[in-house]
Amino acid sequence: MDTRTSPAAPPKTIRREDYRQPDWIVPDVALDFDLGAERTVVRARLEVRRQAPAPLVLDGDGLVPVAVRVDGQATEAWRLDGGALVLDLPGDAHVVETEVALSPQTNTQLMGLYASGGLLCTQCEAEGFRRITFFPDRPDVLSRYRVRLVADKARYPVLLSNGDLVGSGDLDDGRHFAEWHDPFPKPSYLFAAVAGDLAERRDSFTTASGRTVQLGIWTRAEDRPRTAHAMESLKLSMAWDERVYGREYDLGIFNIVAVNDFNFGAMENKGLNIFNTRYILADPDEATDSDYDGIAAVVAHEYFHNWSGNRVTCRDWFQLSLKEGFTVFRDQGFSADLGSPAVRRIEDVRALRATQFPEDAGPLAHPVRPESYMEISNFYTATIYNKGAELIRMIHTLVGPGRFRQGSDLYFERHDGEAATCEDFVVAMEVGAQVDLTAFRRWYGQAGTPRVEARIARVEDGTVSLALRQSTPPTPGQPDKSPVPIPLRTALFDRASGARLAEQLVLLEDAEATVALGRAPGDVALSINRGFSAPIVLVADRATDELAFLAAHDDDPFARYEAVQGLMLEALVDRVASGDAGGAADAAVDAVGAMLADPALDDAFVAEAALLPSESFIGDQMLVVEPLAIHDAREWLRARIGRAHLAAWRERQERGANQPFAYTPEAKGRRRLRGVALAYLLAARDTDAAARALDQFQRADNMTDRFSALSALVGSDAAERETALDAFRVRHGGSPLVLDKWFGVQAGSSRSDTLETVVRLSRDPDFTLANPNRARALIGGFGANQLALHDDGGAGYRFLADQILQLDRLNPQTAARLVPPLGRWRRFGEARAAAMRAQLERMLRTPGLSRDLYEQVFRSID
Repeated sequence: MDTRTSPAAPPKTIRREDYRQPDWIVPDVALDFDLGAERTVVRARLEVRRQAPAPLVLDGDGLVPVAVRVDGQATEAWRLDGGALVLDLPGDAHVVETEVALSPQTNTQLMGLYASGGLLCTQCEAEGFRRITFFPDRPDVLSRYRVRLVADKARYPVLLSNGDLVGSGDLDDGRHFAEWHDPFPKPSYLFAAVAGDLAERRDSFTTASGRTVQLGIWTRAEDRPRTAHAMESLKLSMAWDERVYGREYDLGIFNIVAVNDFNFGAMENKGLNIFNTRYILADPDEATDSDYDGIAAVVAHEYFHNWSGNRVTCRDWFQLSLKEGFTVFRDQGFSADLGSPAVRRIEDVRALRATQFPEDAGPLAHPVRPESYMEISNFYTATIYNKGAELIRMIHTLVGPGRFRQGSDLYFERHDGEAATCEDFVVAMEVGAQVDLTAFRRWYGQAGTPRVEARIARVEDGTVSLALRQSTPPTPGQPDKSPVPIPLRTALFDRASGARLAEQLVLLEDAEATVALGRAPGDVALSINRGFSAPIVLVADRATDELAFLAAHDDDPFARYEAVQGLMLEALVDRVASGDAGGAADAAVDAVGAMLADPALDDAFVAEAALLPSESFIGDQMLVVEPLAIHDAREWLRARIGRAHLAAWRERQERGANQPFAYTPEAKGRRRLRGVALAYLLAARDTDAAARALDQFQRADNMTDRFSALSALVGSDAAERETALDAFRVRHGGSPLVLDKWFGVQAGSSRSDTLETVVRLSRDPDFTLANPNRARALIGGFGANQLALHDDGGAGYRFLADQILQLDRLNPQTAARLVPPLGRWRRFGEARAAAMRAQLERMLRTPGLSRDLYEQVFRSID
């Protein structure tokens, strides 16, 4: 069955208010797979129980039943309705058996059961299980699964599924079987199965209660040596979750499988996590420090889901942030504990501002708990994940670590084995942490990023007060906004001495408030939203010299970073608006120089603070985005900072050049700053900058140094650019993950010929839209390139739309996620806006759009 729809028949809108409990539940499931790439037969045995007077509806997508049995007897008393199998059954309990046949090798959507590089694997979240067998495919139907996998032993020697292995053996004709049992009830989206020729990295973990858990990471044999970091990350995650949240793993086996073709980063299927190879494979020659950090974070994220997502799952997909926002918050805490909490917070906020803030300000804005959707896959967004994590963080800030742990313990205790809601989590926090979160609930139902205006005032007795005002701009479907509780960590600094006078947590609950901060003897500087205590846009009445003071003296690392970035942003916005950056540019140059000269600051922090705001973030500060003017202003300031500190940049670029690779916080910081320094030297057009970059590229014993050199060169006109690009491809052409970097770095180039380059690369023999990683690297990378995409002629828009339409025929989920850059058309000048909208309208007129793409395009225009 083809699930595509045409614009003449829009997909049905699903609404949260229409939720009702399932008419039938399925306490136990037995699945029997006769596996093959060309043809797989799936036999399902469902024990069903009635909960309401209604027919039994088993969801299906593209399935045709070969056989249907009820209570052991063949029956023809069934019908297909929109893909679903419908049976009118008497009584309250039955056993329903179905048989279907699938073709994994033709499943390019990578949802359900599909083939990838000789493997057979599954992806069922959100609604992929219905592509495997008929089932009430919704997260509030929790079942215990028994699974039998049968396959040719030579072709598929490894057979994996959820839970614990309870039987295996050889069969006739060279086939074999494996039987798995998962004793914990789970929704169908958490089902998983993998078959293939895989090698295992084995290890074990002893839980706090003394149980031994067998650990396995399964990959192609040649990739096994690159799984050591992932395994170490898994064991660290298990220990951290026991220590910080008191959560112990509950099965005897925990397996991870890495596959090349995967729509997501990874999937938390109970006891059998399936990962994109990008988040498992690493060695110093092929993975950057960022890749190493990403692997640790994603391994932790999926493991933490064992409790915040699996043992307690979500009642319906409107509650998606219940598991994702909470688990992102948990993996951020884990990553912060592994390295620098300050740097990790900066990285998390930068990601939030790069993806979620524009989402909140655009046509695809939606609350953390959405009210409706056409295709649930479109709601795996930065709002659900990153903003959802910020909501959890605000609760943590309000109640403190101890009471937050009490609330989370109560949440797990109350809802273990249940499908819960965001409201259930908030209630558990209220009771466990002893706090009233009535007003806080507005954060879950209201889209948009609050804007907070802050101004210092002084009264006659020397008391300093803080005047605050909050507002949230209208978003689609929500023209009027209510005030939300906003926790603001705030401090005052004495301008004369540089000393911090006081710090307090200010809670802004109303549209306006004035708060007394205490007495101060003289001039003060305001440090506010320290640690980014709330996901807001802050508009503080702070002069350039006050920001410069905070850049030099603030003792909160994030606030100090914000002050430096604030100086840069002020200079850049002024430069675009008037051509004159005023005193902010001088102050920004001085602030970077002071950080480079401060031995007390670690290299990682200096590197983060010295980075200029991205071109897209600069555009977010303007009523009308002017891509070329923004790029020119940014290059101007980058060159100025580079020239002002040439000696310091050279020293940082040379530091550690001959030290062997080590994955430590200190070594990572040093490499990070080397890369930033090299980019500044090239921007300053230092006489030997290109030669330095090529030398670093050629001598590097690790991917971080090699790739930072390539990244610095790729936007230049130096001859060394082509030398490095060619050498990189020759050296790493056999590694799909590294080749993704080669495609992606060119897609992000600021050269004037980037569109031409990307079009050429889209025809390269090594490029394919069928692999999500490769498509995201080149097409997604180009879409994120504000300068290249918004070429005055509109050719970039046409190219992006063409690629999205081609990809939609193969993989609708990946295609839909490439739409947002075009959906921001309202932020640009008239000519660009018209050209972008025209491409969206062209896509909407295209027959046969998937539900995924239709919804994204429709909402972007509407």
